[in-house]
Amino acid sequence: MYTRFLVALVPLFAAMTSSLAGEPASDAAAAPPAGYRLVWADEFDTDGLPDPSRWSYDTMSNRSGWANEERQYYAAARRENSRVENGVLIIEARRERTRAFKDTGGQHYTSARLVTSGHMSWTYGFFEIRAKLPCGRGTWPAIWMLADAPVINWPDIGEIDIMEHVGFDPGVVHGTIHTKAYNHVIDTARGDQMTIADACAEFHRYQLTWTPDRITIGADDKSYFQFDREVNGGHDVWPFDAPQYLILNIAVGGTWGGLKGVDNSAFPARMEVDYVRVYQIAR
Repeated sequence: MYTRFLVALVPLFAAMTSSLAGEPASDAAAAPPAGYRLVWADEFDTDGLPDPSRWSYDTMSNRSGWANEERQYYAAARRENSRVENGVLIIEARRERTRAFKDTGGQHYTSARLVTSGHMSWTYGFFEIRAKLPCGRGTWPAIWMLADAPVINWPDIGEIDIMEHVGFDPGVVHGTIHTKAYNHVIDTARGDQMTIADACAEFHRYQLTWTPDRITIGADDKSYFQFDREVNGGHDVWPFDAPQYLILNIAVGGTWGGLKGVDNSAFPARMEVDYVRVYQIAR
């Protein structure tokens, strides 16, 4: 997520051009790209807690506090914060005390951070997540990826942010990559943004295409950010040849999400996910 301390991308979109060069992206891309096959998915068809064979919960920093001065407590297997209902995954941030939880850090907001770590990770592919976002001020939903490596090596391990959205700037979604050479700490992170006016009212498809030489991020088959492997760039520039896992979460507040404060009347706030699908080149 726009960099968190634990803390995107995209197949061969035909005629795709670099947003950094200021050129328009092609609207003709198809998802998934030709020659890719579905290798993993969650359609969220069964009501209840998220499928434990696909998802775990990241709660590691609840007691010590999360990066970027975020203000949430991430709950594990708690229906109030993560559940499947009527064919969608709901991640819900709530304003409530957390003193009843053994690992509380004294937070006044709860949420959930779901990860495929320990279940599945991928090197390269086309990733599509159909979601509807929360828009309340102070919410910070994200769909992103981290390498299967010790978090202490961030940002060296590489991070791909397929979608981030901050509630004080409704409808503007961001795609970003972080590496040792390019990250927000030294103000060199690479990324771009796209406006989706009804991102908080309707479902949209957030997409990443990740190949050995290029990361492309887009939405609804329109790419808006492209990051190419640099010749002789090395691992500091391109650490994206190793498996990464998916993360879905809503943070509250923080150095970016809380830049203009937190509107407590916005809670509970939901990110709804219709499906997560991963495609790779057919072998």
